[in-house]
Amino acid sequence: MEKNKKNAILSVFDKTGIVEFAQELVSLDWKIFSSSGTARVLHEGGIPVTDVSKITGLAPILDHRVATLAPQIHGGLLAMEKHLQELKKLGYPWIDLVCVDLYPLKEEICRPGATLESVLEKTDIGGPTLLRSGAKGRRIVVIGSSDRERVIEWLKNGEPNAEEFRNALAAKAEAIAADYSLESARFRGNGNYDGIIGHRVVSCKYGENPWQTPAALFAQETNDSLALQNFKLVEGSDPSYINWCDIDRLLQTITHIAAVFEQNHNNIPFIAVGAKHGNACGASVATDAGDALRGMIDGDPLALFGGLVMTNFPISGQEAKLLREWNTSDGTKRILDGVLAPSFSKEARLNLSRKGGKCRLLENSALENLGMDSLDVAPRFRYVRGGFLRQPNYTYVLDLKDPDLEIVGHTCSESQKTDLLLACAVGSTSNSNTITLVKNGAVIGNGVGQKDRVGAATLAIAGAKRSGHDIRGAVAYSDSFFPFPDGPQILIEAGVQVIFTSKGSVKDEATREVCREAEISLYFLPDSRCRGFFGH
Repeated sequence: MEKNKKNAILSVFDKTGIVEFAQELVSLDWKIFSSSGTARVLHEGGIPVTDVSKITGLAPILDHRVATLAPQIHGGLLAMEKHLQELKKLGYPWIDLVCVDLYPLKEEICRPGATLESVLEKTDIGGPTLLRSGAKGRRIVVIGSSDRERVIEWLKNGEPNAEEFRNALAAKAEAIAADYSLESARFRGNGNYDGIIGHRVVSCKYGENPWQTPAALFAQETNDSLALQNFKLVEGSDPSYINWCDIDRLLQTITHIAAVFEQNHNNIPFIAVGAKHGNACGASVATDAGDALRGMIDGDPLALFGGLVMTNFPISGQEAKLLREWNTSDGTKRILDGVLAPSFSKEARLNLSRKGGKCRLLENSALENLGMDSLDVAPRFRYVRGGFLRQPNYTYVLDLKDPDLEIVGHTCSESQKTDLLLACAVGSTSNSNTITLVKNGAVIGNGVGQKDRVGAATLAIAGAKRSGHDIRGAVAYSDSFFPFPDGPQILIEAGVQVIFTSKGSVKDEATREVCREAEISLYFLPDSRCRGFFGH
């Protein structure tokens, strides 16, 4: 068999578009081989195709479990230049291209009612083997439908940069095969095996510090519309490593706010969140976009300087003007590192732009439809020396109808309940230890990352006062129980009227007593249910 005769093997589970791909190859004078199911579809589509059984001399066996696992196939994929005479002697074809997709293993594993037997039936062996043989043999490896058009264009253009192009396809195939095997190991290993495989989608200038290079954003295969790779940059320079970290944290906070309001009010308000180094320095809910932005901006204007903002509503020229205004008397503009929204008007892009593209504007239409289903439910991983930690994601959402909810003192007003919901959502997505203060639908103080509750309460109060807020009547959220009554006492003395915290301390009764004496509302849930530690 002459090496210069172009041969392709096409064997796909999802037949969508495979006839069109084969037609393009045939028009370029390629010969098509295929396994029985794909061969039938190609034949019905008028494509001249040869069943792989003509190469192997064997029909598929074991209910089609073995069709392409044969030396006649893999020899044609693995052979090198020096093997041409041996291939010719054996009568095996040199195979230049392999186009494969894999049985839908992940979909089966995620299917309710999936069993070991059903998962094994959807575990592909021949497909990954073809991919890896093609990758090792430095052939043209096409996985799924996404690269077919690109490969045809490349072939028509005379195969420029052939080594680099083929190697990139091979690397992708190896990564997909590895992820496929990892999915099977997860399912069958009863939690004993896990890992992360992703592909680089954005290169960052550096990491958290200039000497931390290289740095990049890697994406996993996902159907999540809020995944970071689905945010489209429409203005400004590429986001930095720290920007991407903040965007991920903003998503945690804004989705928790949307979820808690859907859970308790079956209604999603206008939401605006500003963050600096991962923690909310402003967050607000309102019945219109302008009020949401004003509440967010007024939370801690100083901290917001150089931060990122995320909204669940489009940004028009008017909203952009609110975001940029800092000091109207001298025309000073607020500096932001970026804004993320469902969309931006042309006027908004112009108003928010900064010299050098330093204000990044990123669109994602999914932000306009946030709710309970928007919470990130994928496991969270954290690198530790020599391995990684894994835990379920942060998905707790406060339900004020929870039968375990203990209320000491009077039930708070409807406006205070709104503040309570916002405080819980923001505080539980801020670095612990956290005390969050909310008043009139906006965060006025967020004491995050402290080593003790008193320090967190003191920091939240100091931040609120620095920004000119009147704390009297505010709601306070604590992400875990108070070990002593000194924390609640500090909040009460500052004017807080409602406290939400968990219970589980031997001093819980002391916390109840200090709240009773001050005649304020205390909302209590078991620490095992509602503790909001985040980002240790």
